Amino acid sequence: MNRKSLEKYSSAFTLSDMEIFIFPELLYALVLSNIMSPEIWKWRDDPWFAGIRKMGPLKKIHRVKQYVMDHYNFNLDLETWGLTDKQTEINRFSEFVDIDMLSRSNALFGYEGDKYYFAMDIRRHFGLDKFDSDIIPYWKTETVEAMNAFRYKPNHPAGAGECVSLACLYAAALFIIAEVPLEKIFLMGTPLHSQNFIMVDEGVLTNNRRIVTKSMWYNGTELSALARRALEHEQVTYIAHNTGWIHSMYTEATIDQAAYAAFREKLTKFLETEVDFEIFMNFLRDYSRHQKLFQLCFQCHGCNRYIQLEKAFGYEHGSKNRLGDKTGRKLYCEMDEEDLYLQPIDHRFRIYNEDELFDLKPYAAFIETLKQNFPGLESHPDFFTDLKKFVHTVPLLPSANKEFTSSHPIKITPDQTRLEIIEHLSSLRHASPVTRHGSDGQSIADLAFYAGRFMDSCDWEPFFKAAFERNPVSIQQFRDLDLTAIHGELQSWPNESIYDGNRLALPDEVVNFRRGDGIEKAITLMNIAKARHLEVSWEQHAGIVSMHYGQEKFNFTTLKNLTILF
Repeated sequence: MNRKSLEKYSSAFTLSDMEIFIFPELLYALVLSNIMSPEIWKWRDDPWFAGIRKMGPLKKIHRVKQYVMDHYNFNLDLETWGLTDKQTEINRFSEFVDIDMLSRSNALFGYEGDKYYFAMDIRRHFGLDKFDSDIIPYWKTETVEAMNAFRYKPNHPAGAGECVSLACLYAAALFIIAEVPLEKIFLMGTPLHSQNFIMVDEGVLTNNRRIVTKSMWYNGTELSALARRALEHEQVTYIAHNTGWIHSMYTEATIDQAAYAAFREKLTKFLETEVDFEIFMNFLRDYSRHQKLFQLCFQCHGCNRYIQLEKAFGYEHGSKNRLGDKTGRKLYCEMDEEDLYLQPIDHRFRIYNEDELFDLKPYAAFIETLKQNFPGLESHPDFFTDLKKFVHTVPLLPSANKEFTSSHPIKITPDQTRLEIIEHLSSLRHASPVTRHGSDGQSIADLAFYAGRFMDSCDWEPFFKAAFERNPVSIQQFRDLDLTAIHGELQSWPNESIYDGNRLALPDEVVNFRRGDGIEKAITLMNIAKARHLEVSWEQHAGIVSMHYGQEKFNFTTLKNLTILF
């Protein structure tokens, strides 16, 4: 492999956020590796999914969402996968990435996001302020096996993963369990977040563990506000699809142009809504600083009553009823008389549900009518800026002005068995260039086997490059012990891998989850020895792998049918 290929293929094992940012092929490779894994296919046997094939598409997605909510937590810390430094990573990528562009678009290399979103220093936001400014986290994207293995960690009663891990988990689960065709699933990465857009119904966003439908996008709740942030304030850096990828930083794109155009159109419609009284109330719930401009008017016992809007919204707390929707009338009945006025409140714009202003209309027409009805609002220009942003988010997507290279889509279906899918993807690994993604002719299907750790059909060089260069947690964990003591500690852990068959965990996975096959433990010990610049050697016989250091020999029992090739 040339240097770029070696970095890319070794990155398929570690899958850090920065590696996926630089090699966008890796995002879909992880989706495919999760699809090839037996873990998500086991969900089909869970009683929660009984009868799911008879459900409608949106209900299927909700079923998957609840399963993810119940079985996985969001995890983003500095301890799980350890730290590196900017210069080390720049040295890795400088030959094939514009570092100045990288610093303007990647959170770990200088990007600070929209100042509206980040009122605090970005390093403090991520807990990095206690380290030198050159230190950055690995934040490795977890395979489904690693996500499940979090259950072995203290204080982790469920699986876990960061946002990219959850996005890739969702993409695979929606394909396997909800039977959503890959053509309808688009993965989006921003400098600070990762989410998916599913072209089902009016559109569905996955956001960490949750999903967001179009009606939820506009409901004005705190959860929706969190989900909106990335698309409202950040550049969408790259998009991955079964037809390829597109990246804001690269002039080349491999995604199918028609598919990308359909995605842009569908997402744009998702992010735009007509306005009625409910949408207007939802906007004011989200942008609460504008509530003081309005008073709510409604009829009670044949007479008009008036209440300051911020006080009206206060009654939603602790109530199942909400302003603007069909339960709003019940909320009026919960309001105290002392908060209600018999006469309009001076200097506040008067709004009420039955006003023709709130007949459902396109947002541009609504804004124009609002200005006509309340000309005084024009002295509050930030109000209209926020309203337009709420009802019409303009996503910052990668430009369609790219050099699109021909590539064939990954064509698999939920009707295939897992083994049939593995066989099909395997046939693509060394196929002719027309079936490969990217101008360098390297196949996403091939990278998927590396991301999935199928070591009986992968080159060892990128695996060991990843294992010995980017697994600092295992080194730090045993910093105060000699090799004999480390060997004893490793041997005390269960001799079981988190990966089935001849697939291998990396040293930091072994240490984080305190378990591993003998080969994995031996590689972990070798990683520690190499970090200490010790001269070691390797020996392997049937069922036994050994690491030698001087006169010492450290044996491990393995159930993996692999011959290690250094």
